[in-house]
Amino acid sequence: MTRPRRRAAAGRAVLTVVTAFGVLAGAALAGAAPAGAVPDGRRIAPGVTYRQFDVAAGAGTAHAHLLTVDLGDPHVRVDLLHPGAVAARATVSRMADAAGAVAGVNGDFFDISESQHPGVDATGASVGPAVADGRVLKAAVPDGQRFGPALPPGTRTRDVLGVGTDRRARLDRLTLTGSVTTPEGSFPLQGLNQYALAEDSVGAFTSRWGSTSRTRAVCGTDTERSAPCSSDAYEVTVRGGRVASTADAPGRGPIPAGTTVLVGREEGAQRLRKLSVGDRVTVTHTLVAASSGVPYTFAIGGFPLLREGRALPGLDDAASTVRTAVGVADGGRRLLILALDGAAAYRTGMTVAEEADTMRSLGASDAFNLDGGGSTELVARDEGASGVTVRNHPSGGAERPVANGIGVFSAG
Repeated sequence: MTRPRRRAAAGRAVLTVVTAFGVLAGAALAGAAPAGAVPDGRRIAPGVTYRQFDVAAGAGTAHAHLLTVDLGDPHVRVDLLHPGAVAARATVSRMADAAGAVAGVNGDFFDISESQHPGVDATGASVGPAVADGRVLKAAVPDGQRFGPALPPGTRTRDVLGVGTDRRARLDRLTLTGSVTTPEGSFPLQGLNQYALAEDSVGAFTSRWGSTSRTRAVCGTDTERSAPCSSDAYEVTVRGGRVASTADAPGRGPIPAGTTVLVGREEGAQRLRKLSVGDRVTVTHTLVAASSGVPYTFAIGGFPLLREGRALPGLDDAASTVRTAVGVADGGRRLLILALDGAAAYRTGMTVAEEADTMRSLGASDAFNLDGGGSTELVARDEGASGVTVRNHPSGGAERPVANGIGVFSAG
């Protein structure tokens, strides 16, 4: 839901802390008007606190839920929440409880619908790169194939929020580098477990993709997500370093460990057609960071809002909705995880520009936007509880299954 911003607010979001503390039952209370919170909030676990407050935004009052995570605490860490496969979805509460997280929030934008490609399954896979527990799960789709609002000028689907092995959070950009070596030579690999491949390219799918159909990978173009599926596609299955089988169209079903499925479109398909069963094929792939020399233990896609305390130029100041954002403070030692409430009284939310202002006012030097609207959800345990509780009211009236999220873990 989007609404024009009230010009009287001049694009500024103003935080207002109210004095009543309320613990929400989330989706069970959807539509109710939640209470605010005391300034200090309360401890969820050692190094993790939660609070609520109001924000005076241009379209009306927004209600925010905030997790503050101390990455300097050796007992605290964050990691990717995911359903066990790239092409799958689950609710944030289910993923958090399955992983043993004390808190969590929804993550990247994802392939939610394929109504413009009749007969093609929506994969549920996320837009940007994903790294979980130090393992690369996927790379980013082409910019023109993304879901979500328009990217701010100068940002790309390869942008990530990540935490390195140094336990510092930072914004970065992760680019896929890889190759396919065949008896006739080598060519670049331009996709890894992505729901959309670049035109004329070859992409790889591994066991981490899941069992969902790979047909969506050859639909759309680099500039138009809704463009028709390519009529020129080919698939090659590589097992034990040799071609095990070929097919005239992308397939479906689980991919065994140690097996790589190559999917090509247009020129990429022509390259794969030159391969025969038994040919030796070597596939390599890695994600290369643009700025950090520290390996990432966790990374998730979205788009930047703040860099070094300054809002990115060109942030949208007109469309207002429920949003999710993460701020980086104290040189990467602290994370500020914010989700707006979707209850009817607060559903107008805020603009992206107001979201950036809010994160800066909370002390973030850098900030990152995640999926919003009906996907926005924040969960947290009560201290001593065995499972999480949904703290905001999802704007759709119930938890939405999403592609991934950010989990907060505490060993204390």
